[in-house]
Amino acid sequence: MDIKIRQEQTKDYDTIHKVVELAFRDMEESDHSEPFLVDRLRQTDAFIPELSLVAEADGTIIGHILLTKVHIVSENKSVPSLGLAPVSVLPEYQNQGVGSALIREAHKRAAELGYGSIVLLGHKDYYPRFGYKPAVSFGIEFPFDVPYEYCMVTELRPGSLKGVQGMIQYAPPFME
Repeated sequence: MDIKIRQEQTKDYDTIHKVVELAFRDMEESDHSEPFLVDRLRQTDAFIPELSLVAEADGTIIGHILLTKVHIVSENKSVPSLGLAPVSVLPEYQNQGVGSALIREAHKRAAELGYGSIVLLGHKDYYPRFGYKPAVSFGIEFPFDVPYEYCMVTELRPGSLKGVQGMIQYAPPFME
Protein backbone atom coordinates (compact mmCIF):
# COMPACT_ATOMS: atom_id res chain seq x y z
CA MET A 1 0.00 0.00 0.00
CA ASP A 2 1.37 3.39 -1.01
CA ILE A 3 0.67 5.94 1.73
CA LYS A 4 1.01 9.67 1.22
CA ILE A 5 1.14 11.92 4.29
CA ARG A 6 0.29 15.58 3.95
CA GLN A 7 -0.98 18.54 5.96
CA GLU A 8 -4.74 18.59 6.32
CA GLN A 9 -6.73 21.17 4.36
CA THR A 10 -10.00 22.86 5.28
CA LYS A 11 -11.85 20.75 2.72
CA ASP A 12 -10.71 17.62 4.62
CA TYR A 13 -12.43 18.50 7.91
CA ASP A 14 -15.62 16.48 7.41
CA THR A 15 -13.71 13.44 6.18
CA ILE A 16 -11.26 13.67 9.09
CA HIS A 17 -14.16 13.89 11.54
CA LYS A 18 -15.56 10.63 10.12
CA VAL A 19 -12.15 8.90 10.11
CA VAL A 20 -11.58 9.79 13.77
CA GLU A 21 -15.12 8.71 14.68
CA LEU A 22 -14.75 5.33 12.96
CA ALA A 23 -11.24 4.77 14.34
CA PHE A 24 -12.49 5.05 17.94
CA ARG A 25 -16.00 3.62 17.49
CA ASP A 26 -15.24 0.16 18.87
CA MET A 27 -12.68 1.14 21.52
CA GLU A 28 -13.96 0.39 25.01
CA GLU A 29 -11.55 2.90 26.58
CA SER A 30 -12.96 5.74 24.45
CA ASP A 31 -15.74 8.12 25.40
CA HIS A 32 -16.16 8.73 21.62
CA SER A 33 -15.46 12.45 21.91
CA GLU A 34 -12.25 12.33 19.85
CA PRO A 35 -13.68 13.74 16.58
CA PHE A 36 -15.21 16.66 18.48
CA LEU A 37 -11.92 17.24 20.31
CA VAL A 38 -10.15 17.61 16.95
CA ASP A 39 -12.85 20.03 15.75
CA ARG A 40 -12.54 22.16 18.93
CA LEU A 41 -8.74 22.13 18.98
CA ARG A 42 -8.64 23.69 15.51
CA GLN A 43 -10.32 26.75 17.04
CA THR A 44 -7.65 27.30 19.70
CA ASP A 45 -4.23 28.95 19.90
CA ALA A 46 -2.84 25.46 20.59
CA PHE A 47 -3.57 24.39 17.00
CA ILE A 48 -0.57 24.14 14.66
CA PRO A 49 -1.81 23.62 11.08
CA GLU A 50 1.50 22.08 9.99
CA LEU A 51 1.07 19.34 12.62
CA SER A 52 -2.42 18.20 11.66
CA LEU A 53 -1.64 15.50 9.12
CA VAL A 54 -3.62 13.03 7.05
CA ALA A 55 -2.59 9.72 5.52
CA GLU A 56 -3.97 8.98 2.08
CA ALA A 57 -4.09 5.76 0.08
CA ASP A 58 -5.22 6.06 -3.54
CA GLY A 59 -6.40 9.62 -2.87
CA THR A 60 -8.62 8.58 0.08
CA ILE A 61 -7.97 9.81 3.61
CA ILE A 62 -7.45 6.74 5.79
CA GLY A 63 -5.75 8.27 8.84
CA HIS A 64 -5.11 11.46 10.79
CA ILE A 65 -2.79 12.68 13.53
CA LEU A 66 -2.85 15.89 15.53
CA LEU A 67 -0.13 17.51 17.62
CA THR A 68 -1.09 20.63 19.57
CA LYS A 69 0.77 23.01 21.87
CA VAL A 70 0.93 22.18 25.58
CA HIS A 71 3.11 23.47 28.40
CA ILE A 72 4.90 21.68 31.19
CA VAL A 73 4.40 24.00 34.14
CA SER A 74 6.28 24.05 37.44
CA GLU A 75 6.42 26.64 40.20
CA ASN A 76 9.15 28.62 38.48
CA LYS A 77 8.83 27.96 34.73
CA SER A 78 6.66 26.93 31.82
CA VAL A 79 8.23 24.86 29.04
CA PRO A 80 6.52 24.47 25.67
CA SER A 81 5.87 20.96 24.41
CA LEU A 82 3.37 19.19 22.17
CA GLY A 83 0.50 16.86 22.93
CA LEU A 84 -0.21 13.97 20.58
CA ALA A 85 -3.94 13.34 20.43
CA PRO A 86 -5.45 11.71 18.69
CA VAL A 87 -3.94 9.42 16.09
CA SER A 88 -6.67 7.75 14.06
CA VAL A 89 -6.73 5.11 11.34
CA LEU A 90 -9.81 3.67 9.66
CA PRO A 91 -10.46 0.19 11.09
CA GLU A 92 -9.89 -1.59 7.77
CA TYR A 93 -6.40 -0.02 7.54
CA GLN A 94 -5.30 -0.60 11.14
CA ASN A 95 -2.29 -2.83 11.85
CA GLN A 96 -0.79 -2.04 8.44
CA GLY A 97 1.71 0.66 9.45
CA VAL A 98 -0.47 3.71 8.78
CA GLY A 99 -0.45 4.92 12.40
CA SER A 100 3.31 4.34 12.64
CA ALA A 101 3.89 6.33 9.46
CA LEU A 102 1.76 9.20 10.79
CA ILE A 103 3.60 9.25 14.12
CA ARG A 104 7.06 9.20 12.53
CA GLU A 105 6.16 11.96 10.08
CA ALA A 106 4.57 14.08 12.83
CA HIS A 107 7.73 13.66 14.95
CA LYS A 108 9.90 14.70 12.00
CA ARG A 109 7.83 17.79 11.22
CA ALA A 110 7.59 18.80 14.89
CA ALA A 111 11.38 18.59 15.25
CA GLU A 112 11.80 20.65 12.07
CA LEU A 113 9.54 23.31 13.62
CA GLY A 114 11.84 23.41 16.67
CA TYR A 115 9.78 21.50 19.23
CA GLY A 116 11.75 19.41 21.72
CA SER A 117 9.22 17.00 23.20
CA ILE A 118 5.81 15.38 22.88
CA VAL A 119 3.49 14.07 25.59
CA LEU A 120 0.59 11.67 25.24
CA LEU A 121 -1.88 9.43 26.97
CA GLY A 122 -1.72 6.13 25.18
CA HIS A 123 -1.26 2.40 25.16
CA LYS A 124 1.78 1.43 27.21
CA ASP A 125 2.75 -1.36 24.80
CA TYR A 126 2.39 0.62 21.55
CA TYR A 127 4.11 3.99 21.99
CA PRO A 128 7.50 2.94 23.45
CA ARG A 129 8.52 1.77 19.95
CA PHE A 130 8.49 5.48 18.98
CA GLY A 131 10.71 6.50 21.89
CA TYR A 132 8.01 7.25 24.45
CA LYS A 133 8.82 6.67 28.11
CA PRO A 134 6.78 7.01 31.29
CA ALA A 135 6.39 10.72 32.03
CA VAL A 136 6.78 10.05 35.74
CA SER A 137 10.43 9.15 35.13
CA PHE A 138 10.95 12.78 34.03
CA GLY A 139 8.91 14.24 36.91
CA ILE A 140 6.13 15.19 34.50
CA GLU A 141 2.52 14.81 35.61
CA PHE A 142 -0.77 14.72 33.72
CA PRO A 143 -3.94 16.50 34.92
CA PHE A 144 -6.03 13.36 34.42
CA ASP A 145 -6.88 10.45 36.70
CA VAL A 146 -5.14 7.84 34.56
CA PRO A 147 -2.64 5.12 35.55
CA TYR A 148 0.89 6.48 35.21
CA GLU A 149 1.97 3.85 32.66
CA TYR A 150 -0.35 5.44 30.06
CA CYS A 151 1.19 8.90 30.57
CA MET A 152 4.21 9.14 28.30
CA VAL A 153 6.71 11.57 26.85
CA THR A 154 9.44 11.53 24.21
CA GLU A 155 12.30 13.88 23.51
CA LEU A 156 12.56 14.95 19.88
CA ARG A 157 15.98 16.40 20.71
CA PRO A 158 18.09 14.48 23.24
CA GLY A 159 18.22 16.38 26.51
CA SER A 160 15.30 18.67 25.70
CA LEU A 161 13.59 17.65 28.96
CA LYS A 162 16.70 17.96 31.14
CA GLY A 163 15.67 19.86 34.25
CA VAL A 164 12.04 20.00 33.11
CA GLN A 165 9.32 18.80 35.42
CA GLY A 166 5.82 19.78 36.38
CA MET A 167 2.19 19.44 35.36
CA ILE A 168 1.12 19.39 31.72
CA GLN A 169 -1.19 22.25 30.84
CA TYR A 170 -3.42 21.30 27.94
CA ALA A 171 -5.60 23.50 25.73
CA PRO A 172 -9.12 23.96 27.18
CA PRO A 173 -10.83 21.42 24.86
CA PHE A 174 -8.88 18.61 26.53
CA MET A 175 -10.34 19.57 29.88
CA GLU A 176 -13.99 19.75 28.78
